[in-house]
Parts: sequence; structure tokens; C-alpha cells
Amino acid sequence: MRVLVVEDEKKLGELLGRGLREEGYAADLADRGEEALWMARAVPYDAIVLDVMLPGADGFEVCRRLRKDGVWTPVLMLTARDEVDDRVGGLDAGADDYLTKPFAFEELLARLRALTRRTPVERPTVLEVGGLHLDPAAHRAWRGAQELDLSAKEFALLELFMRRPGITLTRTQLLDGAWDIAFESRSNVVDVYVRYLREKIDRPFGRDSIETVRGVGYRLRAD
Repeated sequence: MRVLVVEDEKKLGELLGRGLREEGYAADLADRGEEALWMARAVPYDAIVLDVMLPGADGFEVCRRLRKDGVWTPVLMLTARDEVDDRVGGLDAGADDYLTKPFAFEELLARLRALTRRTPVERPTVLEVGGLHLDPAAHRAWRGAQELDLSAKEFALLELFMRRPGITLTRTQLLDGAWDIAFESRSNVVDVYVRYLREKIDRPFGRDSIETVRGVGYRLRAD
């Protein structure tokens, strides 16, 4: 899951980014409305965490312009103000949810999970593909009755595959979905992590779930 965090308070933005990455998200950071606009137009994010009080274009304006441009990525707005008019303004601008500062990080995670489950179509709480199960909320994965011990990056990669079973994903798509924009490498990191994943979800069970599509990328078998 890839998230854009738009927050002009540098310390809070970095804390949110680090916390999301520890939970297996790919998190990009922006601190100005104009920067958020071009990033959200250029990258297919799963969700945007958008502060209201930003230099330049504020969060309301950013959200309005994204919706006008046809960008319907779920938006969770953050604000230090709790007046009804502010909440209404954010929702009317096209935001999907609203969270008032200060907030618990666990609540932000729960709201993000809820947003990404219901848009653009309903998503199941627990993903199931070919004997594999993955629970994004509990950050657990298992095959049959055997729980899988996955790193945060392995978990994020498996979630990408399980949300698109039977679909071939290019290395670029996997890199964009599981690594944030600050990751500049275009080496064989995707191949390395696919190998790690196979060692944990397939080899011990005599399975071959992740197929290599030569010259393209990888595909998770849907059966």
C-alpha cells in the first residue's frame, strides 16, 4: 500500500512516514499543497493523509483541485481545528474522512484501512488466495494453519500480489507499490524480495504460487 502524507510540520510528517513504513506501507512525504498536487497526479496512491493548514494551497484547496482533475484517491484530512464548519468544509471539498489533532497513530491506521477497503470497490478485511490468507489490520499472514513470519517489506509485497491475483505485475509496479519515492535504486531489489517471499510462502509447503513472467515481472497464481 502506498500513501502520500502531506504535512508541513516536519517532525510530525517524519514521524507519520516512519510509523507507516514500520507497518509495511510505502510512504511519501510532501510539505506544501502545490507539491502534493503534482505528486498525487503523478503517482497512483492508495490513500492521501492531508493536513488542512499548509503553506500555499491549503488542504481544502488541494482536495478540491484533485477531485476537479479526476483524482479520486481516498483522502484523510488532518486538522488542529475541531469546529463543525471545518469538518463540513473538508468533506465538501471531497475528503473521505477527517481526523482531529492530536490523534492516536493506531486510529489513523484504522481509518486508512477502512478507506482503502471501501474504495473504489469493497475490499475484504482478510485476503484469501490459493490457501494464502493475509490480514492487513492484524499484520498477519498464514498458509493453511501455518502462520508466516514475514518482514514488513515481504508483507507489503505479498499484499500487493494478493490484491491482484492472476495479474502480472511488472517490477516497476512492485517497486512503486512497496517502496517509497525516496528509494532510488533500480537494481534487482524486487527479484531479491520475491525470492525471500518464495522461501517463506512456497518452498516449505511444496507450492509454487509466485510465477515468473519472463521479460515482464511476476504473477500470483489465483488458484
